[in-house]
Amino acid sequence: MVSPSSPAASPLFLREDEVRRGIELLHFGQAHLIATLDDQLAALGLGRAHHRALYFIARQPDLSITTLLRLLAITKQSLGRVLDELIEKGLVEAQPGTRDRRQKLLRLTAEGRAVEGALFATIRERMASAYAQAGQGSVTGFWRVLEGLVDPQDRGMIAALQIPR
Repeated sequence: MVSPSSPAASPLFLREDEVRRGIELLHFGQAHLIATLDDQLAALGLGRAHHRALYFIARQPDLSITTLLRLLAITKQSLGRVLDELIEKGLVEAQPGTRDRRQKLLRLTAEGRAVEGALFATIRERMASAYAQAGQGSVTGFWRVLEGLVDPQDRGMIAALQIPR
């Protein structure tokens, strides 16, 4: 939780101390946010890699395996293990592509949507609370900083997640 006594960014915000503070806050903030899901995931026999796959499949139904590999930046072997487990648990289904039958398109099953929705509700609550404490201008600034960290080649991939399907 951000306290009112948290220091504001120095006018010299590009100094090493300020950059290190940002790196540390980014690391610990993300780690604590995702850790809130660990008990829920463990109860389902799932881990964080499963959550990431469920999240992006929920964001883009009929997501190709190639696109999911790019979004997650993991190896095909790692993704194969995760997807096999999600399919076996009845959370994800894979269908052949409409134009290329060799392509596999992924979507959540009804149970998968329920699981992903419950996981999202947990982290949505934490994010919404942090956003409310920071205020709209800070949220916009936060997004701009994060966008600046993303490789320009990947920004289109992220923008595509915002397009309703």
